[in-house]
Amino acid sequence: MDNTDMKTIQWFPGHMAKTRRLIASNISLVDAVVEIVDARSPLSSRNPEMDSMTKNKPRLVLLNKSDLADEKATQQWISYFRRNGCEALAVDCKSGKGVKSILPSIKNTVLKELMEKRARNGMSGATIRLMIVGIPNVGKSSLINKLVGSKRAKVEDRPGVTRTKQWVKLDNNTELLDMPGVLWPKFEDQEVAVRLAFTGAISDDILDIETLAMKLLSYLAENYPNSLKERYKLELTGEETGLELLENVGKKRGMMISGGEINTERAAITVIDEFRSGKLGRITLEAPQKRSE
Repeated sequence: MDNTDMKTIQWFPGHMAKTRRLIASNISLVDAVVEIVDARSPLSSRNPEMDSMTKNKPRLVLLNKSDLADEKATQQWISYFRRNGCEALAVDCKSGKGVKSILPSIKNTVLKELMEKRARNGMSGATIRLMIVGIPNVGKSSLINKLVGSKRAKVEDRPGVTRTKQWVKLDNNTELLDMPGVLWPKFEDQEVAVRLAFTGAISDDILDIETLAMKLLSYLAENYPNSLKERYKLELTGEETGLELLENVGKKRGMMISGGEINTERAAITVIDEFRSGKLGRITLEAPQKRSE
C-alpha cells in the first residue's frame, strides 16, 4: 500500500466499550454467533477480540457486500474461514442474495450437533438463539430486515447507528440478538485501519480524504489497474505516486479551479464514493494468502 504519510488512526467512541460488555454479558444466552464482515476486507473488518468476547461459540461468518468484492477473492476467503473452523457464506444483505441460505446453514452445519442432540431428546422445536455481531456499517441491520422481511432494524449508511442490543423474533423457533457495532481500542496495524476507512467503517470526519484517496488509488493501480483505466481513462506506467494518480483523475474529470489548479479534494471524494458504490468494479482489499493463518 502507498506509503503516503497519514496520521495514526484511532477511533473508539464510548459506546464501543459498552458493546464489549454487552457481548460478554449476553453470550451465554445464545447458541451461536453470526459474525458479519465486509467481503472487500474480510480479515480487517473482523474485531480481533471477537473470539475471546464470544467465548468460541459456534460461528457463521457472513461475507457481506459480496456484490462489491472480487468474486475469486471471496471464494478464497470462504475457504480460509472454513479451514480455520468457521462456516462461511457470501451474501449481499441489501439485495438479499445468499440470505436464504443462512438459517439452513446454521441448522445443518453450524449447529448440527446441537440440533441432533435436541432431536434425540425430543426438543426439536426448541428456540434457536443467535447473536449478530460485526463492526459498524457492515450490514447487520440490513441483514435482520431481510431475514424478518420488514424494517425492524434502523438502517443508515454511517458508522455506529445501532447503539443498544435488541432481540428480534424471526419465527416460532428462531430469535436474533442484534448487538451494536464494535471496533477495538487500538489499531495495531495501520493498514487495517486504512482498509476500514476505505469502506466507510470509520467516520470520514476523522480522516484526510485526499490522503485516503491517494492510498486507495495506489492500491488499485497495483492490483486492479484495469479499473482505473476503464473508469478514469488513465494511462498507467506503474511508476505514478498516489498524488499523481489523484491529480490525473481530477484532470480527466475536469475538476479544475482558478489558476489552472486541480481540485484534488473533489477528486478524492469522487474516488472514495465511486469505490464504495462499486462503480470501480468488484474489488477486494486483502487476500488470505498474504495473511498469517
